[in-house]
This record gives sequence, C-alpha cells and structure tokens, in this order.
Amino acid sequence: MPSLDKLRVKIFADGADKTTMIELAGLPYVRGLTTNPTLMRQAGVSDYEAFAREVLTAIPDRPISLEVFADQFDEMECQAQQIAGWGRNVYVKVPVTNTKGESALELITRLSHAGVKLNVTAVLTLDQVRDVSEALAGGAPACVSVFAGRIADTGRDPLPLMAAAVEFLRPHAGMELIWASPRELLNVFQADAIGCHIITVTAEILKKLALVGKDLNEYSLETVRMFYNDARKAGYALAPVGARRHAASNAYGD
Repeated sequence: MPSLDKLRVKIFADGADKTTMIELAGLPYVRGLTTNPTLMRQAGVSDYEAFAREVLTAIPDRPISLEVFADQFDEMECQAQQIAGWGRNVYVKVPVTNTKGESALELITRLSHAGVKLNVTAVLTLDQVRDVSEALAGGAPACVSVFAGRIADTGRDPLPLMAAAVEFLRPHAGMELIWASPRELLNVFQADAIGCHIITVTAEILKKLALVGKDLNEYSLETVRMFYNDARKAGYALAPVGARRHAASNAYGD
C-alpha cells in the first residue's frame, strides 16, 4: 500500500499561476517550485521579471527554478546572472542545448563554478546526464531535470534510464536528479523507489494525492455512481423496446 508518510523523494510544484503557486507552497509536502516560459505563456504572464519577483517575494523559503529564454549562449549567461540575483532561493534553468542543438556544457560549467545554482533542463538521454553531471561537478548546488514523462511518451520505459541517472549523480554532493514531466501520480512512487531526489508535479496531479491508499472497492462504487449520476444529469433516455419495435414496423409498412 503506497504511503505519503514514507516518501523520501521531494515534491516540487510545477506551474505558472501565481495564486496556485503560493497556495501549493503552503502545503507541508511541497518542498520547492518550478516553472518555464511555456507554462508562463499559457498562464497569461506578460512581464517575466515582474511575475518572477512577485513569486519570489511571496515564497522566499523554497527553491524556485526560473528559466532563461535566450538562444545565444552569451545572452543566456547574462540572463542567468540576472535571474540568479533575484533571490537566494533561485535555481536558474538552463537548457542542455540551444535550439540549434549546440551543447550548453561550457556555459553550464562557467555558471556553476561562478556560484550560480542551476537546474539543467530538457535532458532526455543518459549521455546528457553524464556530460551535465561532469560539467556541474565541483560547482554550486545544482539539479539535473530528466524529462521522464517525455521519454514515456515515445513508448520507452523511463525507469531504467532514471535509475541509471541516479547512479551517475550519486558521487556528486550537492547535485540532485529531478524526475520531470510526470504523467500520473504513480510516477511519484516510482521516483521514490529508485532514489530520485526530486519530482516536479503539476497542481492537477497533486490533487490526486488524496487518493493515495484509497480502498479500490470503494473507488469502484464511486466510479459506478459517477457514470450513473452523469447520465441522469444529461437526461439520457432510450425508448422502451416495445415502442422501438412499433416504430420500426411503421417505417417498413408492416
């Protein structure tokens, strides 16, 4: 039986709605927060810095990952330094490559050894995990975000890769593996079982924490009642069998 009390993996809330982020930060099991430009755009954020500063002011005591959005490495570096200066709890998200597929490893090394706490993002292969961990070694505290959910979307089982990634990071103090882009609550317990340090979880998935350990017979009955009640609310009805036969006879002139 899964149990929230026994989880070792840290849950980070993933999203960009400021009100929801603040609410989730008040939950005892939410240990940090992450966001990205795509989530911010979907949430209607128009002023990146103003949004980030408001969130950081409201949540000063949890690590918060904020992402650069430049594509040239010199601009990424300037943005990373600027974003890092917004708060002591900031982790700057830097993608493993730019949009041309050029490696960001040199930039990652420079920033990490300059004291910028990084969250290296969009990682999907073990080669990338190995290279990133080597680039971060000896630098500031850092996270490596492996997008396990996107790996699963390709029909591949992410568990073996994530377990191997844990081993890659094991020798490096201050470096944590993030199970990113989970698709279901079960992923929280999978991440915990392999010793993954952090998992990012959306508000939608976090709502399902109330289901952990729920009796399956009770859940079955609730599901049956849901289908029944929704059919009634929709006003669905079928004509009686006799009436259907009569209508069919008339249609064929019998």
